[in-house]
Amino acid sequence: MGSDQRQIILGAFLMNYGHHIAAWRHADSAGVGAMDYDFYKRCAQAAERGKFDMVFLADNNSIPLIEDLRTNVSFLQPEALTMLSGLAGVTERIGLAGTASTTFNEPYGLARRLSTLDHISGGRAAWNVVTSTKDAEARNFGSAELMEHEKRYERAEEFLRVVTGLWDGWEDDALVLDRQKAVFADTARIHRAHHEGEYFRVEGPLNMPRSPQGRPVIIEAGTSAAGRRLAAQTADVVFTACESKEDAIRYYREFKDLLKEYGRVEEEVKVLPGLLIFLGESEAEALAYHRTFSELILPEAGVKYVSQLLNADLTGYPVDGPLPDLPREGNSSRAIMIMDMAAKSGMSILELGRHYAVSRGHMTMVGTARQVADMMEDWFRSLACDGFNIMAPLLPSGLEQFVERVVPLLQQRGLFREEYAGRTLRDHLGLIRPQTQHEK
Repeated sequence: MGSDQRQIILGAFLMNYGHHIAAWRHADSAGVGAMDYDFYKRCAQAAERGKFDMVFLADNNSIPLIEDLRTNVSFLQPEALTMLSGLAGVTERIGLAGTASTTFNEPYGLARRLSTLDHISGGRAAWNVVTSTKDAEARNFGSAELMEHEKRYERAEEFLRVVTGLWDGWEDDALVLDRQKAVFADTARIHRAHHEGEYFRVEGPLNMPRSPQGRPVIIEAGTSAAGRRLAAQTADVVFTACESKEDAIRYYREFKDLLKEYGRVEEEVKVLPGLLIFLGESEAEALAYHRTFSELILPEAGVKYVSQLLNADLTGYPVDGPLPDLPREGNSSRAIMIMDMAAKSGMSILELGRHYAVSRGHMTMVGTARQVADMMEDWFRSLACDGFNIMAPLLPSGLEQFVERVVPLLQQRGLFREEYAGRTLRDHLGLIRPQTQHEK
């Protein structure tokens, strides 16, 4: 597809009250519950009205410190695939992307749940593949601490191979349903996985036919070196965090070049940075809106939040002092990004807390709908991305405002669809429906 034919891909990143750490304190969050089904339904339906490609739910498996709940609600999230199954029944076209960890799941069970979501949604499922990064999660699954970083990625790579093998276990025409001849399925076209590896032993096959997309869409973060290589081999979509256009262009070019090492072409993987938007009718109104949120951040909440991102307790250090030396080996890519920012900028712990409690390393845009559309067009045309994962500071109102004000501008410029052309998430993203490894 030529660069003049490209269209922006949009994901709607949903997170309880919103993406600002103090969203739950905002007056307009009154009546919104972090677990309310109607809240997620309203968000998903707003995104579908805006013709978004997908809604996206993050997930985690722990509350590291119960004391953090005094100010920080980011740990409160419904189990992603369960919520998305509910949203499948109240939406028709929009993709449904959910996070599940390869560290604390088993391939057969997760492959089956994702295939079920793809079946019941008519081909709209996507899996955001993550490796867990917190010892607190390990303590909820029978271990004192996480396995080391390299082994987590080895397990993830094997996990993906097993899941793909299970999804490919039924060929497309294996289900016969010939009632006259009493042939339900062509068993020659159903294959066991017979997988025996370092981390898993899985026989297969799944006890359900191949799903509408063949395989649900695979999403990965691809920020760390190991994560980037895994994504280059296995992902359909990559979520990134870049705070500047220059960083985004550099990442985009390097990642697209990396695809060639694995025999893939640029169009096979879409790169979507997160974009946090504070929208106003005027620039002054947008700045005031942003300031309102900033005033709601308690200093201790910012420090605790950056502690969470760094996997380290910073509460005993002077908040006006520098970030202490922390271990980089085995830490998350987001934590290393924060360490690098601290070294480069000289920001204090409190300044880092206030900054990352809001942006989490993503681009933040404060302005009018036209300014936001201009910025998105500039990044897109500059090959800094293939689209964006939209992060509203307050939900659902921030997402609804984006749909009402920004989406029409993108459509007028020919940068975004006015109607869905296909039925499946792969259709929306311009991705082919993969053959099974047996058909190949």
